[in-house]
Amino acid sequence: MKEFDAIVIGAGQAGIPLAKKLAKSGMSVALIEKRMIGGTCINDGCTPTKTLVASARMAYLAGTLSTELGVDIPSYHLNFEHIMARKDKIVEQFRAGATKGLEATDNLKIIFGEAKFLSDKVVAVNSSAGDVTAYTAKYILINTGCSPVVPPIEGVHEIKFLTSTTILELEEVPEHLLVVGGGYIGLEFGQMFSRFGSKVTIIEHSDRLLPHEDEDVCGVMTEIFNEEGIAVITQARVTAFEKYGADRIRASYETGEGVQTTMCTHVLLASGRKPQTSNLGLENTGITADDKGFIHVDDFLQTEVQDVYALGDVKGGPAFTHISYNDHLIIADYLISGKKQSIKDRLVPYCMFTDPQIGRIGITEEQAIADGLDYLVAKLPMRNVARAIETGETRGFMKAVVDKKTGYILGATIIGEQGGEIMTVLQMAMMGKITYSQIRFAIFAHPLYAESLNNLFMSLDA
Repeated sequence: MKEFDAIVIGAGQAGIPLAKKLAKSGMSVALIEKRMIGGTCINDGCTPTKTLVASARMAYLAGTLSTELGVDIPSYHLNFEHIMARKDKIVEQFRAGATKGLEATDNLKIIFGEAKFLSDKVVAVNSSAGDVTAYTAKYILINTGCSPVVPPIEGVHEIKFLTSTTILELEEVPEHLLVVGGGYIGLEFGQMFSRFGSKVTIIEHSDRLLPHEDEDVCGVMTEIFNEEGIAVITQARVTAFEKYGADRIRASYETGEGVQTTMCTHVLLASGRKPQTSNLGLENTGITADDKGFIHVDDFLQTEVQDVYALGDVKGGPAFTHISYNDHLIIADYLISGKKQSIKDRLVPYCMFTDPQIGRIGITEEQAIADGLDYLVAKLPMRNVARAIETGETRGFMKAVVDKKTGYILGATIIGEQGGEIMTVLQMAMMGKITYSQIRFAIFAHPLYAESLNNLFMSLDA
């Protein structure tokens, strides 16, 4: 058995920097990865999707917004092969950079293969060559992430469906893409491929898109998608798929009006993600998980086994790259410096890269109502924002939930061009305990989107 000071399972956005920091502190570290360096974010998450979103936005600017701005573009050619090649090049660039940084780190060994616990502190790695080697360490850090869920829909395995991973390997634009799921994955891909030229239909089982957001947020996004020719069907449950001819798929779905059917050429399953723990051997340890497989951790990311931690998506909660990265900072500070920090009540920023973007921080208005808070709501349509009018980007709104007594910002949602950047201004205000009144009278450079935060909070002084 080979022994290290620390074993990191999974080379994702927590595993990579954590392995490097532990190794640089003097620990001997093994980083185990079954697939590719970079995890979901680099290989089939943030990096490729946001690269494709940029190409889709350029198509929108050329085909739609340019005319409004007085620049007539009679026609344009969408080179999908080039778009996908650019995506692949950027992914490879990021992956190669991450790999190079790991390989240059002393005391760090990269081990490719699938890890499985044999006991609390013993991990076996099954390599692609079929070799099995056991490793042990004082500290074990689990960063195995999540993978797409394939819902148990009748006939799903009889068709060639797509997931958020396999859709990135398409060689041609689908004629008609049916998206099952109206969350952020479904909406980003749905709008993206609509702008690439696909007919797109989105089916969501809840009564609205983005069911965890305020109703006005969902309403605006539905309007935007409808304006762009994307069909949105809510309160519908897909019940079956069947092949129809050589290149068609018939989908059946239930609504309040009974069973309906629709035809498409491609199906994207965007019904959520599941933790990659089923083959991890947790049953051989004292580590426990919930009924979906997410690993139980305390407020300091420790599992029920001493010195074994879980970071990122695999522990449940907000499944964002920036949360994974923050998790690694918490663990690194504790293992290297003895500084203990809790994940409880930390601010969780969120951004969905539809166009316009949605940026959100803190609680929603519906959460404030559910918690019985005494609050105020400030809201400003983007059509009243000077910068938005000037750029032709008037869809969406700015919205903030404020504590009525203290004036502190409890949460904010921005739908608009650069919505995530505007949200970050309010996040900083929340971190610094800056009141809405201070923002109301602050001096912002003209004519930025952020300048209209003055006007957003002016409504509360009326």
